[in-house]
Amino acid sequence: VKMRNHTPVTEFLLTGIPHTQGLEHALFVFFLAFYLLTLVGNLLILLATLTSSNLHTPMYFFLGNLSVFDIFFPSVSSPKMMLYLLGQSRTISYQGCTCQLFFYHFLGCTECFLYTVMAYDRFAAICHPLRYTAIMNPRVCAILTLSTWMGSSVHASVLTFLVFKLPYCGPKEVGNFFCDIPVVLPLACADTSLAHRVSVTNVGVVALLCFLLVLTSYTRIVISILRISSSEGRHRAFSTCSAHLTSVLLFYGPVILIYLRPSSSPWLDSVVPLFNNIVNPSLNPLIYSLRNKDMKLALRKRLRHSCSVSEIEIC
Repeated sequence: VKMRNHTPVTEFLLTGIPHTQGLEHALFVFFLAFYLLTLVGNLLILLATLTSSNLHTPMYFFLGNLSVFDIFFPSVSSPKMMLYLLGQSRTISYQGCTCQLFFYHFLGCTECFLYTVMAYDRFAAICHPLRYTAIMNPRVCAILTLSTWMGSSVHASVLTFLVFKLPYCGPKEVGNFFCDIPVVLPLACADTSLAHRVSVTNVGVVALLCFLLVLTSYTRIVISILRISSSEGRHRAFSTCSAHLTSVLLFYGPVILIYLRPSSSPWLDSVVPLFNNIVNPSLNPLIYSLRNKDMKLALRKRLRHSCSVSEIEIC
């Protein structure tokens, strides 16, 4: 493909969600509600895991990490999107677009790795209960967490480098509400085949490998649970895994629709990330608190303590 001799692009124009003209204010209220719910819910989960001594276990350590991710992930695209829904400029600088793409894939890959680590934690707890504390000791938990963040950083750096080493000289309309590979790459005025192949392969391999590891862990878990003689024991074991399994399914659905489908769809490219960016992070606190007695108890204690402190300050 021949290079086009034009001035390099210094900013991009976010076209937003297609077919939503006239609905800007309603969408702003909708997205703001989900964003605030995400922040409040995940901050409560994080606060509970930090302050409640009975939640200082590997399972809640990883859940706390997931809450940190769920705070930052929607913050990559939501503030800018809500500003232009209020009538502010839809333009985003070249550097801003680069940062959005990097942090979107860095945090997205971190979640993918975290779900895999959490599946391994449940596998160790249910299949090897007597050796669980030795297998998932604090050093192992720290190494696994650090590895997820470092691996995600490498993953996102490779993708960002491949996309933005290409020249961009117009057009500059990004067909979405944030910068991501499927909508930015077609704007390059050079051959994008290498970047496209590597990005699809990279995302596909990471997602598929993590999914297979999760599937393997849960296959072993199900086999172990079915061997439990009492129905109460089986129910308790299943209940400890159901929240994590629900989150995994909600995460992989959008990933498959965005990156692993054979053909592009402008509507899916905009609507499906909304679920992944805004709705899904707000659901995780509900999923993990409603189906978890320890978490519900810790949250109640935390809220009661906060109310007591407020009453003392008023007096």
